Amino acid sequence: MNIKEDFVRDILEKEYPTDFQQVYDNSMLIQYLDKKMKAVHSNSKTRRNLANIYAIYSILYFYKNHFYEKAEEYRGFEGYDYMLLFNHYRSLYGGSRLQNHSFNSRVNGEFHNRINNAVNDLIIANNGKYLIHIDYLYVNGYDISKVVCKIIEMYIQLLRTKDNVLINHLSELQSLTDYAQKKEKVSTLLTEDAEARIFEIISYAILKNHYRNIKVYFGYSQESIKKVSLKLYKTGRTNANDGGIDFVMRPVGRFFQVTEVSNYDKYLLDIDKVMHFPITFVIKTKQSKNDILSELEKHIRTRSSGMTVLENRYRKAIEEIITINELQIWIQELDDSDIDRIIRDIDIYFKLEMNMEENE
Repeated sequence: MNIKEDFVRDILEKEYPTDFQQVYDNSMLIQYLDKKMKAVHSNSKTRRNLANIYAIYSILYFYKNHFYEKAEEYRGFEGYDYMLLFNHYRSLYGGSRLQNHSFNSRVNGEFHNRINNAVNDLIIANNGKYLIHIDYLYVNGYDISKVVCKIIEMYIQLLRTKDNVLINHLSELQSLTDYAQKKEKVSTLLTEDAEARIFEIISYAILKNHYRNIKVYFGYSQESIKKVSLKLYKTGRTNANDGGIDFVMRPVGRFFQVTEVSNYDKYLLDIDKVMHFPITFVIKTKQSKNDILSELEKHIRTRSSGMTVLENRYRKAIEEIITINELQIWIQELDDSDIDRIIRDIDIYFKLEMNMEENE
């Protein structure tokens, strides 16, 4: 089997110089982690999956101190208390707001999906206590727990370094005095290769400051009508189960969903989730919005099999298409104070997303 990540190979080769490939080929746990760690790459579309990785790491963190190379003793162990594991899990980089789902079958479900020949669950749940199945801890006579911990620790170190690149870039942006240069540099953050959550944060900051300059008139009677600015709200963290709504606009009541162009079935799923309420799609692409709309409508016709009721339902639910092209145009239209607000908002929401305030 090919080892996907170079840092995984480096760690294995250093620990097992003569048979690192055999260890990899026979370790379902290392294979599983190797498949999940694409997020270290700058152009990765993969989410970080910290919850599942940290659930494994938290158990192994205590295991390697208590049961390393003590197989028979470990076979009689009943598991680590949930609160001990969860407190450690929450103390890790980016872990302070993670939920507890990974201890409650999420890891095992994904593990079996990715490792088809796995028979036993990876994590054994025992009435509020948890432990790793011994089958996944010993490979070719080696206890691999310490190596697995090193792999996870390096993954987190690489993510931290990657996160700091954007933080340093934002710091440089804040120090610039030439606003034409600031606009250009903010525009360069919008790429098709951007990590999904970073694109969502940047697009939100731009849209928030674009719409705040647009006024509408609202009131319950002619006498109470007032001029108000449009306000865009972020519904939660980028990996939240938000039901297909990433941003919500007040007072007009618009829904926004950030997505990628590759899978039009997902667009229809997002529309279904909000019961066909109109959605504005913010798409990480340089394709023109007209081309995207044309492709999406063609997909709707195919999926509807000519049934007018279905075709109309989906077409009417597409309120607007916004691509990188529109976002970059709107950056150029904003004034200096708006640009400063965009940079500040990206900084605030990125640090919030990565839990950096708690970890600094």
